[in-house]
Amino acid sequence: MSRIAFVNGRYLPYAQAAVHIEDRGYQFADGVYEVCEVRGGQLIDERRHMERLARSLRELRISLPMPLPVLGIILRETIERNRVRDGIVYLQVTRGVAKRDHAFPVPETKPSVVAIARSKDRAKGETTAAAGIPVITVPENRWDRVDIKSIGLLPNVLVRQEAREKGAGEAWFVDRDGFVTEGSSSNAWIVTRDKKIITRPADHGILRGITRTVVLDVAKKLGHTIEERPFTVEEALAASEAFVTAATQIVMPVVQIDGKPIGNGHPGLVATSLRAHFYEAAEIAE
Repeated sequence: MSRIAFVNGRYLPYAQAAVHIEDRGYQFADGVYEVCEVRGGQLIDERRHMERLARSLRELRISLPMPLPVLGIILRETIERNRVRDGIVYLQVTRGVAKRDHAFPVPETKPSVVAIARSKDRAKGETTAAAGIPVITVPENRWDRVDIKSIGLLPNVLVRQEAREKGAGEAWFVDRDGFVTEGSSSNAWIVTRDKKIITRPADHGILRGITRTVVLDVAKKLGHTIEERPFTVEEALAASEAFVTAATQIVMPVVQIDGKPIGNGHPGLVATSLRAHFYEAAEIAE
């Protein structure tokens, strides 16, 4: 079946889906995006994703292209037209099409909206989680506003490629003080030897992951002690467990950092439990 994309008011086959060459997303990465999980044909945590999208747009002073409920309808229609039962739906909003100039175009410029959906093998994800993934560490070299879910992801692209070339599943950025910030497309966590769950506070230094928010709720309900504070690579190496969270991975155990095993080198009980209980706290669309 041909895949279908939503592009500025139209549902089009991929071969016909296109944006203007002077779209500011194409020329300046002047836009934002969201990725929602689709499970059993239903959107996961739609409200939280839409609220974050609206915040990102406000921070970049891009107008909301349409009411959030209408965007939700577009996402559902895109999912249905692509017959996605388990997978993801991607939504992107840019400042729109205008003559190339670094300064903002006139306020009347209409934002561009694109949505695509694709299936993912749920069983393959479970197999990966059962084995865990290695990560590598890289110097933090991004701008200071990574709390905005901008489409400007070149540093993330480069370090993810580096991770792949080194046989790792993710790369963790490390700031100049030696603290882990986050992954190229995930939030980073550790579990200390005394079973405290540690993750960096969601300030301007990391993205406030939607999955991160849900996992915090799950951890509290399961009675875990949580500390939102920075942690070093050395602390991570001495931890009993590590894991990452993202809409595309849920809770993914980390079993190795820079070639060194974490804990016993296998997925830990805490990460495995958080993954198992995730959908008890996630918002599943009706």
